[in-house]
Amino acid sequence: MPPRRRTDPGQGRAALRAWRADPAAATRDVVRTAVRFTLEELASVAPGNAVEVRVPPDGAVQAVPGPRHTRGTPPNVVETDPATWLELVTGALTWADAVAGARLRASGERADLAAWLPLQAARDR
Repeated sequence: MPPRRRTDPGQGRAALRAWRADPAAATRDVVRTAVRFTLEELASVAPGNAVEVRVPPDGAVQAVPGPRHTRGTPPNVVETDPATWLELVTGALTWADAVAGARLRASGERADLAAWLPLQAARDR
C-alpha cells in the first residue's frame, strides 16, 4: 500500500522549484512544503518502516524496507536540517559529503540513504 500523501504533489513540486531557484529567498512556508513533499517522495520510492527520517521542524517519515519499529527510540534514524535535506534530495549535496561534513546524523545499520538520494522527482523538476 503506498504511503498516504499529505502534501499536494503539484504544490510540493512548485515549492521545490521555488527553493531551487533561490534557496536564500525561499519563505518558511516554501521550505516546509518542499521538505514535506520530498519526505513523502522518499517514503514512496523506499517504502517501509525500518528508518525514521527526521527534518525538524518540518517533518518526519518512516521509510526503507526492513524490520518495522514500533516502540521507543527507533534503531535506525537519520536527522538533518531542512537546507541539508533539500540539498541531498536535489543532488546539490552527496550523502558522503553530508556525512563527512557532519551535516546530518545517521544511526543504525539501515540509516544510509545514499541508494535513494538524490530523489528522481526532485532532480527532474
